[in-house]
Amino acid sequence: MGVLFNFIPGSGLVAPGIFAERNSAGSFESTSWVLVLGHKSAAGSLANNLPTLCSTQQEAGLLAGNGSQLYETFRTVRRAAPAIPIYIAVVPVTGVSPVWTVTVGTLAAGGGTGTLEIAGRRVNLSVAPGETAATTATNLAAAINAWQDQLTGAFLPVTATAATNVVTLTGRHAGTTMNEIEVFADGSIAGNLFSASTLTIAATVPATGTADVSAALAAMGDLPLHWIVSPFSEDANITAARNALSDVSGRWAWLTQLYGHYFTARTGNTAALTSAGLAQNDDHITMIGRTASPTPGWEWTASLVGRVLGWLADATNGNAARNQSDLIAEGVRPPRDATTWPNYATRNALLQSGISTWKVNASGDVVIDKLITMRRLNAAGHADVTFRDIQSMAQAMHALIYIRAQLSYRHANKAIADENPSNIPTVSTPGGIKADVIEFYSDLVNRGLFEDLRKFASTLVVERDADNRARVNIGLNDMDRTNPLDIFALSAFFRA
Repeated sequence: MGVLFNFIPGSGLVAPGIFAERNSAGSFESTSWVLVLGHKSAAGSLANNLPTLCSTQQEAGLLAGNGSQLYETFRTVRRAAPAIPIYIAVVPVTGVSPVWTVTVGTLAAGGGTGTLEIAGRRVNLSVAPGETAATTATNLAAAINAWQDQLTGAFLPVTATAATNVVTLTGRHAGTTMNEIEVFADGSIAGNLFSASTLTIAATVPATGTADVSAALAAMGDLPLHWIVSPFSEDANITAARNALSDVSGRWAWLTQLYGHYFTARTGNTAALTSAGLAQNDDHITMIGRTASPTPGWEWTASLVGRVLGWLADATNGNAARNQSDLIAEGVRPPRDATTWPNYATRNALLQSGISTWKVNASGDVVIDKLITMRRLNAAGHADVTFRDIQSMAQAMHALIYIRAQLSYRHANKAIADENPSNIPTVSTPGGIKADVIEFYSDLVNRGLFEDLRKFASTLVVERDADNRARVNIGLNDMDRTNPLDIFALSAFFRA
């Protein structure tokens, strides 16, 4: 094998000297970043539809405004995925913010502590003996506006004003996602002065306005944003995401090769969610089927997806292929009515319809059941589950990025010939490329992402194009990915 020089001339040097040049042999590093979408508040300085790197909650507060939907979504993802790079983008919306009224009635004369829950967060208020309803209302509004969780950095998604004995709550944003905010007085909390009999809660103005993620997705440009966390699951936004990530003209297209995956959640009963899943058929979308709960949908998406992002982004230790079941979604509260928690039959039906599922463990935590894509059928309408597992999309991204990078390290700026009898380092051959691709696949097997190297090697095709002799066609005909270990089936025979 000869010596490859990229800078020192191979001929024409006569004057003596000791010359050295510096070249990179190629050293791969997996890069996988996240894009978080959401609404900002008036205090946020970030322009609309401009993906911007954001590392900390403090930065998110400055860019999106404390307590905004975008801030809370970022905060939730960051807590679950503390190391992964995150970009945020503001999705604007026009419409009406939701409004609730909380009317304070007759409270216990001896006073005590009242607890009002907003978006699953508890606002506790000390009520003095004999305190008037008007005073309680004023104090409650002040407590809501001042509320912050010192441990997590969470805020409330509403602001409050008081007039006489009525507290008026207004959502921080317009947009229909704000209708997912729950305001609740839980009389089952021991010693709670606030209950349905002492506070009258009414949703007086529903939120209106539908966001459009198209501009934010278009603004991703060439950034390696492989995982998109979005509160927006309306049909129009699902269509926008499909277009942005399309295999034909989007980020997965052969001419673009930027990749990406869109995560969101939709609220509804089993019938509605099943219908939503069957209406789609796309492997670049994951829709989590959510039943209404104290925690709004954008935090469901952020927490469940954030929990697995560190694994999906890992192309080194096999994490991208792992089963994800029973991982806890921190900060997410289950529906109050336990009869709405999905049982096995419900989860199985949803998964067969393209909807990702969750369950509740023995400690009352919301945990991941199975995250999938919405791909069910091939182009001819026949069942095709090749890319149903969310792991499959991570494995495909990692494999294509890795093999492309390795090919560039070994064969960029070379000539191509059928044979290279003198082993000239500036000439590549189909046989040499084939040997290298087998080595690359072996690396992916050793990383725990793929298996069956022998079959891959036996079916691999590397050949020069018949019409364009400067082109090499590579057929990766049997890339067998490792699978998440989802099911154990035991058949036990006992003898007396």
